[in-house]
Amino acid sequence: MIRRLLVSAALAGVGAVAARGAWAALRKYPPGGAALWERVNHRGETLTLLEGPAYTLGAAAATVLTPGVPPRAKAAAVVATVGGGVFGAIDDLRETGKSKGLRGHLGELAHGNVTTGGLKVLGIGATGLVTALLLPGPQQRLVGRAGDTLLAGVVVAGSANLMNLFDLRPGRAIKVMLLFAPFATKSPMVAVACGAGAGLLPIDLAEKAMLGDTGANAAGALLGTAAVTGLGRKGQLVVLAVVGGLTLASEKVSFTKVIARTPVLRELDQLGRRPAQP
Repeated sequence: MIRRLLVSAALAGVGAVAARGAWAALRKYPPGGAALWERVNHRGETLTLLEGPAYTLGAAAATVLTPGVPPRAKAAAVVATVGGGVFGAIDDLRETGKSKGLRGHLGELAHGNVTTGGLKVLGIGATGLVTALLLPGPQQRLVGRAGDTLLAGVVVAGSANLMNLFDLRPGRAIKVMLLFAPFATKSPMVAVACGAGAGLLPIDLAEKAMLGDTGANAAGALLGTAAVTGLGRKGQLVVLAVVGGLTLASEKVSFTKVIARTPVLRELDQLGRRPAQP
């Protein structure tokens, strides 16, 4: 047990160092120029979305360096992370359309309107399926294998979408990531995902930067890949039920309002954040 803790802590450290290194490099050499990534927050202060690419690149690099993970599983994790980040970046930088949420984006697609949000939904869905195809699985009949592949792909894509729903306040999405830290001893991918998030948490809480769709989608996709890698069919169905239930609930209920009304969640959400403006 102690050995597992030490290994997971070391992997988390690699993830944190890789994410911080990517952050430093991107701040010095921002793709397309710093202004492309700048946004004005609720305080009227300028922050950058470069935290998202830093998370994506750092987590992907740390995954490549992780020992003991089968090559196909490692490739799947990298595809999920980078794919989630790339399609999230498209929506971050070139957002079109006024619809929000999964239902809104699907509604636009149903009416033949391809917005960046709709493109993100399609792209992350495709990323989830490619990730599932890369993962090694037991020898099964074609129908059984196809069903498992579809299930795994939906879990990865759904996890990417769900994580993005929490990126509405400083540090919130990363705190949600860190809730999975107890599973780091069982999954190197979870250790890397949490470590990369922890490395960027201080700048997120300081409101110097935010994950945006880029980082949140990448983190959710990586955690989803960890889930389908470590769980069997029944476990994945449970994850899918939770992810699907929370996603559907988000269409009717504001997570922010629920957190504000719940004392424990409110305190955790405020932990480390700057005081609200009068």
